[in-house]
Amino acid sequence: MTVLVIAEHDNASLKGATLNTVTAASRLGGDIAVLVVGSAAGAVVEAAAKLAGVSKVLVADSAAFGDQSAENVAAQILAVVGASGASISHVLAPATTYGKNVLPRVAALLDVAQISEIVGIESADTFVRPIYAGNALATVKSADPVKVITVRTTAFEAAGDGGAATVEHVTPVADCGLSKLLGRELTKSARPELGAAKIIVSGGRGMGSGENYQAILAPLADKLGAALGASRAAVDAGYVPNDYQVGQTGKIVAPQLYLAVGISGAIQHLAGMKDSKVIVAINKDPEAPIFQVADYGLVADLFEAVPQLTAAV
Repeated sequence: MTVLVIAEHDNASLKGATLNTVTAASRLGGDIAVLVVGSAAGAVVEAAAKLAGVSKVLVADSAAFGDQSAENVAAQILAVVGASGASISHVLAPATTYGKNVLPRVAALLDVAQISEIVGIESADTFVRPIYAGNALATVKSADPVKVITVRTTAFEAAGDGGAATVEHVTPVADCGLSKLLGRELTKSARPELGAAKIIVSGGRGMGSGENYQAILAPLADKLGAALGASRAAVDAGYVPNDYQVGQTGKIVAPQLYLAVGISGAIQHLAGMKDSKVIVAINKDPEAPIFQVADYGLVADLFEAVPQLTAAV
């Protein structure tokens, strides 16, 4: 039995979410193979080969994979699964935007049911995943010949180094020609990436405006070395870009410290951050649902409390 982990990368570095996915794969038993689909991604291959528990790194290198289009990556995964002679029993990818874009295509083309955002593994065919915005857990058993699975990375520790996997090149598939990348608009920040940050400072509708958000929260985040996040309400109101959103329809995070400022605590938001190690909430409404999950709560006006906190740090 071989577990195939799809590496998420940018052709220059291996994304941290892949490390958590490798840990999940290790709990399934069998050999772990990491598939790197990219263009001139030598550094990614080297990093993947060093991961503990990985026995083989499969490399599909082609200019057609330079922009990581979901159609081309899915086609390559299908080719690798098909060439394995049924030895690949599981295909895993992180439940990030990348994994959610690629793996449903793979599941559909293999005619199997995808098992999404698992948080636990009971056996090679039985998995635990959250439902109802994380308010309940479902145990799912699959009889499909190939299990296609996305992994909620916050539920598994990151795999460490120490491996010495063999590297094998596979024949790249031809460009599907179904889509073409015209350009990217990236948000550049010196702060940590939201999905991997150990400390996150998030703001909600209570911030009042984008200007208030930056003026109040940015100095605190800078002092703490934290990433900035937001509730869906703050994103929808235009305070911050979409990639700041934490929640069921945003990023799922589990930092060491999560500061929720002016966030009421809707189920949609709680689903994305309630696994944080320590949650601190600041809200002037003592009945706000966020206080039900907070380890520490402060009922106060955020416009007074946060500057005082920033000055004290």
